[in-house]
Amino acid sequence: MADMENEIQRLKEDNGEERKIYRERFERHLDELRWLYMELYDNGSMFAELCAQMESFFAERKEVLKAADLEREKKKDWYKQNDMLGMMFYIDNFAGNMQGVKSRLNYIEKCNVNYIHLMPFLDTTEGRSDGGYAISDFRKVQEKLGTMEDLEDLTAACHKKGIHVCMDFVMNHTSEDHEWAKKARQGDGEYMSRYFFFADPDLPNQYERTVPQVFPTTAPGTFTWFQDVKHYVMTTFYPYQWDLNYRNPRVFNEMMYNFLYLANRGIDIFRIDAVPYIWKELNTSCRNLPQVHGIVRMMRMISEIVCPGVLLLGEVVMEPDKVVPYFGTVEKPECHMLYNVTTMATTWHTVATRDVRLLKKQLDIVNSLPKEYVFLNYLRCHDDIGWGLDYKTLGEEGIGECSHKKYLNDYFQGLTGESNSRGELYNADPLTGDARFCGTTASMCGIEKAGFERDGGAMEQAIRLDIMLHAYMFMQSGIPVLYSGDEVGQVNDYTYKENPAKVSDSRYLHRGKMDWRLAENSSDAGTVAGKIFLGLHRLEQIRKTEKAFVSGANVWTVETGDNGVLCIGREAEGEKVIGLFNFSEYDKTVTPRTIEGKYEDMISGREWQGGEIHIPAYGFYYLKGKP
Repeated sequence: MADMENEIQRLKEDNGEERKIYRERFERHLDELRWLYMELYDNGSMFAELCAQMESFFAERKEVLKAADLEREKKKDWYKQNDMLGMMFYIDNFAGNMQGVKSRLNYIEKCNVNYIHLMPFLDTTEGRSDGGYAISDFRKVQEKLGTMEDLEDLTAACHKKGIHVCMDFVMNHTSEDHEWAKKARQGDGEYMSRYFFFADPDLPNQYERTVPQVFPTTAPGTFTWFQDVKHYVMTTFYPYQWDLNYRNPRVFNEMMYNFLYLANRGIDIFRIDAVPYIWKELNTSCRNLPQVHGIVRMMRMISEIVCPGVLLLGEVVMEPDKVVPYFGTVEKPECHMLYNVTTMATTWHTVATRDVRLLKKQLDIVNSLPKEYVFLNYLRCHDDIGWGLDYKTLGEEGIGECSHKKYLNDYFQGLTGESNSRGELYNADPLTGDARFCGTTASMCGIEKAGFERDGGAMEQAIRLDIMLHAYMFMQSGIPVLYSGDEVGQVNDYTYKENPAKVSDSRYLHRGKMDWRLAENSSDAGTVAGKIFLGLHRLEQIRKTEKAFVSGANVWTVETGDNGVLCIGREAEGEKVIGLFNFSEYDKTVTPRTIEGKYEDMISGREWQGGEIHIPAYGFYYLKGKP
C-alpha cells in the first residue's frame, strides 16, 4: 500500500506544463480508478506499478499525438460529426502490406472515408490464427504485412490526410504460441496462472454446465485437454486460443501496457474483441459479468489519462439489452462506440421478408437511447451474419425461431422466396439446424446472380437494392462503415476453397482480395462498379454536408401504411430530412403519416408536399424540408 501512495504522491508533485496536463487528468480519475482496481484485485503494489507505467507511456507519446489528444479533449464530440465514414479491410487483401495501404490512401479519400479499420495485423501462427484473432505477440506485426515502424509510418500518413486508424485489440485470449502460453505449457506456475489450467476435469465440467458453446460444430466445448501438460485449458473459441485469466492483476496490467504501446504507435480507435467474455465465474454463463464493466471502465480512464484522443469500440454481438450497458453511463462512460449488430441482422431479415415492421421496432429502440451513445452501422463485416433477431416479437406474428432461421438461410443461399441472393452457410449445426450466413453485400443483393446469368434487368434491380440499403444505413443513428469492395459491388470469392488453410471456414467467401480492376471503373457510370460507386458517392456527399446527419440528431421512424416501405426522419439545428426506402421488388405508393410541409428530393430535385408518394421497386428518397 505504501508503494502505491508514494507513486501517487510523486505524480502529484511533478512539474512542467506537460506534467501539469498529465497530473490534472490523473487526479481527475485517480479515486475511481484506484477504487475499481482495489475492489477487483486488492493489490496496492500492482496498482502503483500500473500508475508508474501509465506515466512512462505518456512520456514516450509523440508530441504530434499529444497535440491531437489536446484537440480532441477540447472537442469531445469530434467523432460524432456527419463526415465520419468508415471502411474495414484486411491489409493483405486490400493492398498487400502496410506500405501498400499507404500507397492507396488517395483511393480511400476518393471513397470519402476518413476512418479505416485495419483487420488483425499482429503476429499470429499460420493455420492457427482464426483470421488474425489468435495473437502470438502484441508488439509485433505479421512479417508479411510489415513492421511496427511501417505501422507508425502508415498511421502518420493517415493522420496527415485526416484519416483515423482503428485496430482490433484481442483482450480475451492469446494464441497458444504466445510467450506466456509457451511458458505455461512448460509448467511455469506464474504463467499458468495467467490462463485457466485444471489438472482435474471436475471444475471444467462444472463450467461446461452453464457456459454456452460459441462454435458447437467446429470447436465444441469450452475446454481443451493438452496431453503434454496433462491439464485442461479454457479455450472459449478455438483450442489454439487460450482464455486469459483477468482475476490475475498481472494479466490486466500487462494487457493495458500492450494497449498503451499500440496507442503510441498512432492508433486512434481500438475495437475491443469479444469484450463480454473477458471475466470468467463458475456457475455463470461467463458472459456480461459485472467485473467486465469494471475492467472496461478502468480501460476508459487509463486512456483518458494517457491518450485521451483514443476511442474504445466494443464488439458486443448480443441482443440490445446486453449491448447498451457497455456504453456505461453518461457520468461513468465505458465504450465510446458499439456495433449495431441486431439492426444489421434485422436489415437482412427485412430484405428476405419484404416486411419492415421488426426493423422499425428495432430502430425505435436505438433512437430512444441517449444521444451520447454512438453506434457503428454496417450491412456486413468480416464475420458471418448470425440471426439474432427479436423472436418474441416475431412469435406474435406466428413466426417460429427455428423455421425462420431456416427460411433466412435458404433465402440468402438463393433456394427460396424468389431470392436472387448467393452465399454459403457457416458453422451449420446438423442437430439443431442452426447456422450463420456468409456473403458480400453485392452477392446478397443479386449482383452475382445477375452477372452470371447476364440479365441486364435483374442487374439494374440488384444495383438499386444495393444502393438503397446503403442509403438506408446512412440514415440510421450513428456512424456508417463499409466493408472494402462493397463500394464497387465486389461479389463472393470462391477461391478460398482452393486454400487448405481456409477451405473449412466459409467466412473467407466474403473476405476476398480487393479487385482493383473494379476500382478502375469507379468513375464509369456505364459499369456496375461505377453505378454503385457514384451512387454511394452522391449519398456520402449529402450526408457530410447536411446538418441533419450528425450523430446527435433527433431520429425517428414514420408509419407509411405499407409493410414494405420504411420511413426515417432526422432533424438537427432546424433542418429536417425524411428518408423513404422500398424493401420490396414492387413499385409502391404510400402516404407517410405526420409529415407536413414542403420537401425536395436531394437526388432528383423533385418536390413533394405531403400526401401520396410513389416509390419504385427497391427505390428510395432523401427528402429535405424546405422553408
